[in-house]
Amino acid sequence: MREVTLPGGNTTGAVLIDGVVHKPAQPWTATVHALLRHLADGGFDAAPRALGFDGQGREMLTYLPGETIGDRDPWPGWASTDPMLAQVGRWLRRVHDLTAGFTPPADQRWFIGGATGPGLIVGHQDAAPYNAVVDGDRLVGFCDWDIAGPSSRDWDLAFSALTWVPLASPRDGTPASDHDLRERSRRLHLLLDAYGYDGDRRAFAAVVPQRARRQADVIRSMADAGDAAATALLPIADLLERSATDVQALPDNFWAH
Repeated sequence: MREVTLPGGNTTGAVLIDGVVHKPAQPWTATVHALLRHLADGGFDAAPRALGFDGQGREMLTYLPGETIGDRDPWPGWASTDPMLAQVGRWLRRVHDLTAGFTPPADQRWFIGGATGPGLIVGHQDAAPYNAVVDGDRLVGFCDWDIAGPSSRDWDLAFSALTWVPLASPRDGTPASDHDLRERSRRLHLLLDAYGYDGDRRAFAAVVPQRARRQADVIRSMADAGDAAATALLPIADLLERSATDVQALPDNFWAH
């Protein structure tokens, strides 16, 4: 059987064999598979389906057909369109609504740690453009569920806001112009409206920098432990830290609906 290496990804080592994705299994893979089966049972088809494990112990998943960012830089135009952003918001809401009722295995284990409980959902936790699969102007779904785990709705939504709006700071350190700030505010509210967000948007403002700093801390901790992929992401950790500071400095009317 011919293995075709799938593009993108820093840690997954995914290959395609006869139309099925094979990836090295992790300690949390069985729990993630239970989550994916729960989504499938709920009629959700915008995520891979879990197919068990192959003879080498690798997990097997259905392949979401479509275009991904892969290693492209700059990103394709669809990563910044309003219709795609609105689809991301609706996708997140559907996942959160479905996983609010998820009962995990008794021995649940998640990459991000923690456990499910009242008031929590199970978020993708990395629903960013680089994990999106698209077909033209349609969002097919998101791949790479390895770091899915329990959290508040806001916590998962905040990371997508960082990467899709984007609320993350420009990589080159260019200060945002007044026009840029108005556009980011508009796109933030587009995302939240598509999600059907009914919380306090000024309170959401505090979650975004917390999430950015937490993501940076995880990357640095893994790099300190010798993880090569995390070491390569250290510039992203610095960007997330800078983004957190910049988000905290945004004016109050940025968050007003």
